[in-house]
Amino acid sequence: MTKKFPIIAALAGGIAAATAAFFLLGTSIVATGPLGAPGLMSENFKTGALSEPITEVDCTLSDGTKTTCYKVTITGIPVDTKIGPFCPETTTTSAKDAGIWLDGSKIYDVDGKFILDLSTLYGDAKWKLYRDDGKVNVTDTKEAFQGAAKPDVEEAYKYHCVEGKYEWTNTGKAVPITALIPKNPVAASSSAVTRGADLGVTLNGLVISGSAPVDAILGAYTIAAFDDCGGHFNPIEGYHLHAYTDCQGSTYGSQIDDPNAETRVIGYAMDGLAVFAPLAHDTTIKLDECNGRTTTKDGYHYYAQSPELNKVVKCFKGLTAVDDTQPAGPPAGGNGGPPPGASSNVTGSTSNYWAIIASGVVGAVIAGGSGALFSRKKSRRSAAEA
Repeated sequence: MTKKFPIIAALAGGIAAATAAFFLLGTSIVATGPLGAPGLMSENFKTGALSEPITEVDCTLSDGTKTTCYKVTITGIPVDTKIGPFCPETTTTSAKDAGIWLDGSKIYDVDGKFILDLSTLYGDAKWKLYRDDGKVNVTDTKEAFQGAAKPDVEEAYKYHCVEGKYEWTNTGKAVPITALIPKNPVAASSSAVTRGADLGVTLNGLVISGSAPVDAILGAYTIAAFDDCGGHFNPIEGYHLHAYTDCQGSTYGSQIDDPNAETRVIGYAMDGLAVFAPLAHDTTIKLDECNGRTTTKDGYHYYAQSPELNKVVKCFKGLTAVDDTQPAGPPAGGNGGPPPGASSNVTGSTSNYWAIIASGVVGAVIAGGSGALFSRKKSRRSAAEA
């Protein structure tokens, strides 16, 4: 019996350590809960922004949780702003008669000078989007627009400034888009990178799209110009938003007098959190990794990123709804990775299981060692007594 004690002690110690590790670490396998945010408020949407009333429906979140979502269908037409202009007509066109371009690091006025300077700006002499008479190559027909406004630009429409209109979309009119947005925002175990599918909806009736594919656009020697409001057309979603500028174009922020003043809500992200207009460039307000913060009045909310960054919502703090109607895009975890909101749960689960095993092994060694020491002491004591 004395020889068996270390083994029994080791097994008992291992089980105890593994059990303790499970209860200590297991809670982070599904680390979700309220986000301290009021969620979507239907009364915030502008009159005419919705193509049908907001309704409540059953839905499933990205971690498998069954819950209730709002079904929000926006019109795809901004109810309070004017669309365009986009591309300049000639190399002498001024900024007031053209839109903007943003490439992830800087925002530009797409005026005639910009078109002339492209070869210098991007260090490639092939850039020439204009004819010898100064007229800019612009997609001015449905055929040209659809041939250029896609990742694999048709050869005939390279070296063009790309612009569109509702009549040139696949449906020939505005494209209403439906989003499923959790009624009560739920925190994910960690933030999820936003890329690929749509990121949210605006209060004036537009979809907030993911980052524009700048590399593909520039790789085809095209400029998919935005208007001063940060939107442009594609054949599938029609007019949509890639940046928020309050329709101030490249001058956004210059009209903000107090750099630390709170901005206003402009829409809702797909996880149900409010999105506020960007803060001033020189603000001293501290934001978290998803460009958000909590205030007494509004709870937790995001701020749209600066327009030049080509991404309105930086990342999701909350779980999103699984919506098969959403356009396909790269998953949040990268190629072959898990869907948005689930990546950290999967990673967390795997690491937790390894931690449990490691804890068990360590516990077994410690307990076994203690048992062996106790056994040796007992043996010596018995020999002395004999």
